[in-house]
Amino acid sequence: MMKALLVNEDTQSMFFDKVEKPTIGNKDLLIKVKATALNRADLLQKRGHYPPPKGASPIIGLEMSGVIEEIGSDVTGWKKGDRVCALLPGGGYAEYAAIPADMAIPIPENLSFEEAAAIPEVFLTAYLNTIWLGKLKQGETILIHAGASGVGTAAIQLARDIGAKIIVTAGTEEKRALCTSLGADVAIDYKEGPFAEKVLEATDGKGVNLILDFIGAPYWEQNIDSLALDGKLILVGTMGGSTLENVDLGKILFKRVQVIGTALRVQPIEKKIALTKEFASYSLLKFADGSLKPIIDSVWDWQEVNDAHQHMEANKNAGKIVLRVNG
Repeated sequence: MMKALLVNEDTQSMFFDKVEKPTIGNKDLLIKVKATALNRADLLQKRGHYPPPKGASPIIGLEMSGVIEEIGSDVTGWKKGDRVCALLPGGGYAEYAAIPADMAIPIPENLSFEEAAAIPEVFLTAYLNTIWLGKLKQGETILIHAGASGVGTAAIQLARDIGAKIIVTAGTEEKRALCTSLGADVAIDYKEGPFAEKVLEATDGKGVNLILDFIGAPYWEQNIDSLALDGKLILVGTMGGSTLENVDLGKILFKRVQVIGTALRVQPIEKKIALTKEFASYSLLKFADGSLKPIIDSVWDWQEVNDAHQHMEANKNAGKIVLRVNG
């Protein structure tokens, strides 16, 4: 048995209980979890709006860092005690997690467990959407909404590494300052009015080549107006709503726009493994030398999980909110 955080369906608050410890297959690793991190999906899942994929743990938590405790019989290249972090389809809010060995990412020596837990979900999401789907190139321009979010801060760093021009939106002066410190060229206060005008001004009227959007319906029209010819709009979330009315499809045709929907959690395991391996090859030396870094808003003991969730729901965080798991 192990301790895990479960959801009280009546109050939608988290509480500790004992559950079965995961078992591993011959190609898996059992990880003693040291830290996990919050994601918006956690808030949706505990309200019943984002169920885990078939076969995944019903326990909340999409990423973790920890120490290898058991190794499947067919696994090579790892040993007990190795420090790893990994993306999860669920199960991060627990003392132990089972993962396919091919999903494990070694933690550079300079990073703590708390820092490592802040990497998998946001950096793999940013890599998927900026590089795999967005195909962002040096000299192009990207607009990143929610620039101070976990995915936003990761995407800024990846775009900076590519050599792209970076425009972000963020709602406070502190968050915009964080974005510019990471490499954003232009930081727009979306509370001051329409952002599309400012995007076009910053691009001499040409628009941007790629947009990463977490908001959805309220930003649709401005996003299309902000895109350059042959631009891509990647919809990562619909925090503001998912239903559109009176959509002008003519603009999409005229601008030759691509609209791409994406969700990392429901990708097949083979694609997650390929993404993880490519990202690890690209990033591990960069994390080791500090040219890439996880951006942490705050670290909470996992006994404080309900307060940490409230902190995220109030949009107070800039970067990742991390839970330290005490077994």
